[in-house]
Amino acid sequence: MEQTSYSKQAPKEYSSGSGRQCGHNQADGHEHGKLPVILYFIGLAVFIAALFLKEKSLIQNVLYLTAMIMTGYHITAEGFSETYHETIEKKRFSPNVHILMTLAAVGAMIIGDFFEGSLLILIFSSSHFLEEYAEGKSKREISNLMSMNPTEARLLDDEGHTTTVSVKELKIGDRLQVLNGDQIPTDGVIISGISSIDESSISGESIPREKAAGDEVFGSTINGTGTFVMEVTKDSSDTLFAKIIDLVNQSQSNQSKTATKIQKLEPIYVNTVLIIVPLFILLGGTVLGWSWYQSFYKGMVFLTVASPCALAASAVPATLSAISNLAKKGVLFKGGSFLANFAGIQAIAFDKTGTLTKGEPKVTDVYFIDDVDEQATVNVIVAMEQQANHPLAHAILENFEADKALNLEVENMIGRGLTAKHFDDEYEIGKPSGFENVPEKIAAHNVQYAEEGKTVVYVAKNNEVVGLIAMMDVPNEHAKGVISYLKEQGIHTVMITGDSEKTGRAVGDLVGIDEVIGNVLPENKSIIVNRLKKQYGIVAMLGDGVNDAPAIVESDIGIAMGEGTDVAMDVADAVLMQNDLRNLAYTHQVSKKLDKVVWQNIFFAMAVVVILVVLNFIGKMNLPIGVLFHEGSTVLVILNGLRLLAPVRQTK
Repeated sequence: MEQTSYSKQAPKEYSSGSGRQCGHNQADGHEHGKLPVILYFIGLAVFIAALFLKEKSLIQNVLYLTAMIMTGYHITAEGFSETYHETIEKKRFSPNVHILMTLAAVGAMIIGDFFEGSLLILIFSSSHFLEEYAEGKSKREISNLMSMNPTEARLLDDEGHTTTVSVKELKIGDRLQVLNGDQIPTDGVIISGISSIDESSISGESIPREKAAGDEVFGSTINGTGTFVMEVTKDSSDTLFAKIIDLVNQSQSNQSKTATKIQKLEPIYVNTVLIIVPLFILLGGTVLGWSWYQSFYKGMVFLTVASPCALAASAVPATLSAISNLAKKGVLFKGGSFLANFAGIQAIAFDKTGTLTKGEPKVTDVYFIDDVDEQATVNVIVAMEQQANHPLAHAILENFEADKALNLEVENMIGRGLTAKHFDDEYEIGKPSGFENVPEKIAAHNVQYAEEGKTVVYVAKNNEVVGLIAMMDVPNEHAKGVISYLKEQGIHTVMITGDSEKTGRAVGDLVGIDEVIGNVLPENKSIIVNRLKKQYGIVAMLGDGVNDAPAIVESDIGIAMGEGTDVAMDVADAVLMQNDLRNLAYTHQVSKKLDKVVWQNIFFAMAVVVILVVLNFIGKMNLPIGVLFHEGSTVLVILNGLRLLAPVRQTK
């Protein structure tokens, strides 16, 4: 596949990061397997058993220590390992919250509070597993996609024999046989045969599509009852399905601005706590008149409650949940930064053809003069257009139905249109400029339809115009509702089109667009997007063609229609796989909810830390309560983020 020169990177402050939460590095993709989970539940059982033994007895303390080791060994080891590697990489001490939790638990046991230390690690491990569930939920979307990726193909040789080969071995131009029920191995074109194909894995459309010679087929889709031969047109790494997988994979590493900032602040915060704790203990034992036991105990409580675990988990689980939510709807984002920013867009620019419109003309109006035999004329029109190859023929044939088949000899006169004879009458179909004898009512309708941005063709009989057909690339059925939603949100909507201002305005009026910019050359679309950014702020661009790629790159958030071109998909930050405009409004709703949930989490996490620290200082807090409230806040923050896995109620 030819490589495009367009490229788009996340802004520097959104740079791909580890997206750590509670010290857990998302990018590293830790896979703990089943053993830690099994040991966790065994440790939980040991902890519960210890509760029924004599308090502070040796056997009870041993069981608490055993429970702590079994429930927390993997997060403790992970925390120290990551701290070591981050310190080596950054050449400065870079601890994570695991260090604080481990030190607090060990400190509790040093002063004989084995129950508190064990409880701390037990709840900390619980919240850690919950975080991994949020991450795993998003990764399962990728796993489901990967399991659908074809691995083998039936390669045809010159003599018609088939050999089963790996999809990776296929080359452009190879011929493949696809039997009924087969998974289509790669992108290509049918060269013989006919079948119905289930393309739901690509488009989300549940109804199979009829395909015949000359039609394009896509890898990972499922063949129906027919058998056909296809020619490979793309390398396996360039197929549409491969691009979808790349899109979802990228969403794992590119985290939101908030998540990235929290990640950068975590080691600074942890270092600050590690400095304050010994000073706190020293101050309590020397200045505040506390006993050294009391000072050390309060220090361990401070170490626990001041941990930024809930803060660190505020953004990433919520973002991954939102990405998973949208993936189910067929909306794929390249990263959390773009999804998070989408809530703040002030303007959005749309391409017209194939984005706000269906991308193909439809007959909208038909008018014949009073004394014409309409059905007889329709029979002639259908017979003529069946032999035509101009782009409007399909629209005309789709609209009219003949009650009598005619076999006419049709001539296509360049610059004028179609001509044919039926009995002793001569018929013509062509653009208005090619006719002179035009009745007043026909001319008046032509002016009206032209003002509405429609394309008009005349139908003439024996050099006299007897009727007209008006056609238009009609709006997408969901465009008006989506534009209405965006305007309600205070978002300025713009249509950028290469069509005439009049045609663009006609479509814009039908869907309620704020601003229409017509007669735009492809290279000027990006200039307009740049102007919109200066005028409004954060700007999104939605398009589907090669000519939209520069504008998609220039925008803050570029969105491609899934049935558009490869180039548009390559440079976009998000893709609407099902070409369903309603998902654009849904994405904005999810993005707004994500922003709301993240800030809820941040304020809640910081409020809990401040309250617990103050209560500890004035002597109203002990270690078990501190553990429960602090780790409980972490669990609540994660659960709040997981709410984004549920469908958001659509307003339109």
